[in-house]
Amino acid sequence: MVNHTVYISLLILWVSAISITVAVRVVPLPENNERPALKSNLFDTSNYGKLQLNNGLAQTPQMGWNSWNFFACNINETVIKETADELISTGLAELGYVYVNIDDCWSSPSRSLQGSLVPDPETFPSGIKSLADYIHEKGLKLGIYSDAGVFTCQVRPGSLFHESADAELFASWGVDYLKYDNCYNLGIKPEKRYPPMRDALNATGHTIFYSLCEWGVDDPALWAGGVGNSWRTTDDINDSWASMTTIADLNDKWAAYAGPGGWNDPDMLEVGNGGMTYQEYRAHFSIWALMKAPLLIGCDVRNMTAETLEILSNKEVIAVNQDPLGVQGRKVYAEGKDNCKQVWAGPLSGNRLVVAFWNRCSKAVTITAKWEALGLDPTISVSVRDIWKHEDMPEDALTSFSTQVDSHDCKMYIFTPQMAYQFAV
Repeated sequence: MVNHTVYISLLILWVSAISITVAVRVVPLPENNERPALKSNLFDTSNYGKLQLNNGLAQTPQMGWNSWNFFACNINETVIKETADELISTGLAELGYVYVNIDDCWSSPSRSLQGSLVPDPETFPSGIKSLADYIHEKGLKLGIYSDAGVFTCQVRPGSLFHESADAELFASWGVDYLKYDNCYNLGIKPEKRYPPMRDALNATGHTIFYSLCEWGVDDPALWAGGVGNSWRTTDDINDSWASMTTIADLNDKWAAYAGPGGWNDPDMLEVGNGGMTYQEYRAHFSIWALMKAPLLIGCDVRNMTAETLEILSNKEVIAVNQDPLGVQGRKVYAEGKDNCKQVWAGPLSGNRLVVAFWNRCSKAVTITAKWEALGLDPTISVSVRDIWKHEDMPEDALTSFSTQVDSHDCKMYIFTPQMAYQFAV
């Protein structure tokens, strides 16, 4: 392994003498943006839409695939091409999964003599431009990875102090998406390291989705809305129930800061990677959809099971995630031992409400959602649609709704008030 200690030490001494200042652009909420008016601060949307990266992207959360969760560094251009082909053949691309994102390890261990990033000649011999052309011919979009540090997390060249040159290179290749990580950052605050790449991407004249992967270290929801199209709010997910539930709870606190143009990112989907049960994966997908999280598939779609495809291709759950109102749903009620009986909910366009009944207990339980917790007037009745079973309930519900949920499973419904109704303030 190459020892970079001396190089990093010199850079730290150099950077310590540098003062970096960046202007953050604040874009006001467009006049035609619909604001939800809901009872209770559980649905506080006071920051909704106020801070947005004004590049026209991310009006709904991004959807696609990323190589890291399954392949890590074992990637090559054949895997990327075959994944793109499979997104088309399975119908996933038609459902919105259009970004094919290459994560770490695509580049050579060092820059060229001219200082440019270079694709690894063994794994990407045709180059990224050729790969982008292949992806674009399929009607899909190509994503690339870099780091707001001197190295990536796998010790490939980072983009810190190379933002303009790297952004121009990505644009020349036709890259549509940049995931920008946080390793080897020399201790410089992320608020200083991430805006320069935003400005460099904007300066290329080529529209590139900007995904900040800052791990939630400096509460990016408070400042990243004017910097990126999405921002990680947590550390990396792993393929386990404990990781997934912990990350959902951490992401939940920032719900009021997401909206069209910029989304909270609790990391990529683990659905189909084998570490959780079918019920747990269904809960994972349901809550990520409700939270308006990016839906980035993290499994090997070339070899996924029918159950995995069933979860990832649920049109009604995807529609919740892609709802144009763009308000992140959140946890509104919890009870039982360790608060394991939970109700998560959020407003949708068309005067509707999505409600998820999430059983985090060790056995099947009945979970009840009361209208007060949902911000509904107690006199209102609602029609109820089960969006996992794709069927309407036979009777309207009034004042509350209860359902039995298996252990670690999640049921998800759309509530539609049965009269003209405005959620109470």
